Amino acid sequence: MFERRKFDASAYLERVRERGCFICGLVGGDPEFAHHVVFEDDFAIAFLNKYPTCLGYVLVCPKAHIEQVTGDLSLPDYLRLQTVVFAVAEALQAVLEPERVYILSLGSQAGNSHVHWHVAPLPPGVPFEAQQFAALDAERAGVLAMDDASMAALAGRIAEAVQLPS
Repeated sequence: MFERRKFDASAYLERVRERGCFICGLVGGDPEFAHHVVFEDDFAIAFLNKYPTCLGYVLVCPKAHIEQVTGDLSLPDYLRLQTVVFAVAEALQAVLEPERVYILSLGSQAGNSHVHWHVAPLPPGVPFEAQQFAALDAERAGVLAMDDASMAALAGRIAEAVQLPS
């Protein structure tokens, strides 16, 4: 459906280290850090990954700059954030019908230290050797070359499907 392009990891790392926290920039409304948002409330934000290896790859984050997955979140806040992760994963299931949805918390104190969860839908039919970490490795898999209009349309479809439990 979408072509893949090579991912320049060196340029990405340089940008991350120079520009500071892109999640705080997004939450603060800086247009340089704009992403296609699929969910937002007073506590969390979820948006399409700008460098997706899988169609519909979403990042879910607390809005506050928190760096430790469990150490900086109270149990109620951790569970509140996991509710958003769950709702996004369910929306991806409904919209894209993936074979599996991967959910991981990644990041580094050296860059992207703001806690965030990767919610990545694996499309059906991907050979086993190209699944799991291989499917998420941008250097190995490349990233989907999606134009802004396609990203916006996909974000809209996912956003419509996100339903937090009441």
